[in-house]
Amino acid sequence: MTSMPLSRTEINLGIPSAHRMRRLRRSAGLRRMVRETQLSPSDFIYPVFVTSGRGIREPIPSMPGQARLSVDQLAQEAAELRSLDIPAILLFGLPESKDAIGTGAWIADGVVQQAVHALKQAEPELVVVTDVCLCEYTDHGHCGVLDDDGAIINDASVELLAQTSLSQAEAGADVIAPSDMMDGRVGVIRQTLDAAGFSDRALLSYAAKFASAFYGPFRDAADSAPQFGDRRGYQMDPPNGREAMRAIARDLDEGADMIMVKPALAYLDLVREARDRFDAPLAAYNVSGEYAMLKAAAANGWIDEERVVLETLTGIRRAGADTILTYHAKDAARWLARQAG
Repeated sequence: MTSMPLSRTEINLGIPSAHRMRRLRRSAGLRRMVRETQLSPSDFIYPVFVTSGRGIREPIPSMPGQARLSVDQLAQEAAELRSLDIPAILLFGLPESKDAIGTGAWIADGVVQQAVHALKQAEPELVVVTDVCLCEYTDHGHCGVLDDDGAIINDASVELLAQTSLSQAEAGADVIAPSDMMDGRVGVIRQTLDAAGFSDRALLSYAAKFASAFYGPFRDAADSAPQFGDRRGYQMDPPNGREAMRAIARDLDEGADMIMVKPALAYLDLVREARDRFDAPLAAYNVSGEYAMLKAAAANGWIDEERVVLETLTGIRRAGADTILTYHAKDAARWLARQAG
């Protein structure tokens, strides 16, 4: 005799009715209604590499989809960001020439200073964030000035970083973002800006920036690899989480308005800890190596790029980041707009 299928009322697996969590996963509408973490283009800052010259849009091989742009290309870039509702851009400069003290970082007509002027003329409401470091501008590729033995001189480097910050503020930058990891630079930059009448300019500190292997494509893009040694003497040691919290606390005490953890994916535990400890806007940098890995996997057909990128960025937000610096920003904004439509 063929048995009849059991009805739903006849099945009793002992699962309490109150614990059936799948009820709220049953449809796309229900899932969207109870979604805990929202990802939006307004969460993004889009990093851009600016170079000297005109008419330049030079692809970066290690970062597919990214390019080095000349200043005259930035108006088009700014308009695209506005159309995608991405509120902010982060500028990295590739100067025409380099020297031992990174003069190109603070001169009034430096490539970043020109870029700030161009962006503010094209899109006044776009938030312009300027990276403050010397590595792209020094002929040795380190983030400060060196003594005769090749070691970074902390306090002399801080003076030049403050000079760079002032030059960028004078050009019109909205947010100054020191990434060098010299001790005391946030306090000196804040004092320098305030004394010059720029107390309204915000500081986004790369407070917990680690000596990571995930920066490789960036150094190719920015031509900023050290000519000798490495940056472990000033960037943070990856195993040190408690030290990261001390560094964040110090930078907030010195006047940082926003704090950052960099990189993001291997340090999501520190993003969460920073969110729990500090009541300040928190950024996480989804860095070049993290970007390049997903691009390579997608190009080989190993992952669904859209789903994996959005899942990755959502994970960074879920960990506690208010803002994500990411090279995926434009693609992610398009995908989110399509999903919303």
